[in-house]
Amino acid sequence: MATRSEIQTYPPLAERPIKNTIVLFDVDGTLTPARLDASPEILLLLSQLRQKVAIGFVGGSDLPKQQEQLGDPLRVPVTSLFDFCFSENGLTAFKLGQPLPSNSFIKYIGEDNYKDLVKFVLHYIADLDIPIKRGTFVEFRNGMVNISPIGRNASNEERQEFERFDKERGVRREMVERLRERFGHLGLTFSIGGQISFDVFPTGWDKTYCLKHLEEDAKKEGGIEYTTIHFFGDKTMVGGNDYEIYEDPRTTGHSVKGPEDTIRELKEMFDL
Repeated sequence: MATRSEIQTYPPLAERPIKNTIVLFDVDGTLTPARLDASPEILLLLSQLRQKVAIGFVGGSDLPKQQEQLGDPLRVPVTSLFDFCFSENGLTAFKLGQPLPSNSFIKYIGEDNYKDLVKFVLHYIADLDIPIKRGTFVEFRNGMVNISPIGRNASNEERQEFERFDKERGVRREMVERLRERFGHLGLTFSIGGQISFDVFPTGWDKTYCLKHLEEDAKKEGGIEYTTIHFFGDKTMVGGNDYEIYEDPRTTGHSVKGPEDTIRELKEMFDL
C-alpha cells in the first residue's frame, strides 16, 4: 500500500515530466468496483502516474462518497491524492486541495420545479413493479439529483441483482424516457450510470463541466494549458454518464470495463 509520504511528494504541476498532459478518471467502475473501495494496487499506480503527469477524478457523486472510496483506504483526504478533484461533475472542485468556484442545481431549476420533479419521481417509483425496493430513491446533490428505482440503500448483492434485472427490462431507460417527456422543457439531461440509478442535471452540467475549470485555470498566473486530456471511464456508451466527456473533442477517451482494465492501460501507456 502507498505510504503517506509517497502520496504527498510530487513535482510541481509545471515540472511534471510529461508536459501539458492531464489524466482524468471516472470513479465507479473505473478506479473502483461500483460503490466499493479502491484497491491498494490502483492507489499505488495513481501515485506513480502522478509523478509523471497531472491527474484528477471526475465523478457524479459528492465528495464524501469519493473520500470513502478513494481516500479512506489510505486514511488521507482524497483531495491530497489527486491534483484536481471534480465531485458532482465539477460543480464542487479542488485544485491541489484548494476549492475552486462551485455552482448549484437548485439555483438553476428553482424550488417549485424541483418539487414537481420529486413528486413525479416518487409517484412513479411507488407504482413501479420491481422485485425489491429499499430506501433513498431521490438523493439531492449540489449539482444534480440522483434517482434510483430500487433505492440507494440496497446492498451490493441487491445492486447486482437489480442491474441484471434492469438490463433485461429497461427499468431505468423507460423511466428516463418518461421524465424527458415531462421535464425536458427545463433544459435537463438524464444520464444513466452505475448499477442502480441515473442522474438529472442541467444540460451542459455533465462531466464535460469539469473541463471549464481546466480552461479557467489555464488563464490564471502560473496556470497550465492542458493540450492533452486523457479520460478513462466505463459508461461511455450513448446515455451513459461518461459519454459526453468521452466523446468531447477536447479529450482523448479510453473506455474500460473495470479497475483491472484501467490498471492495464495505464501501465502500457505510461510505462509504469
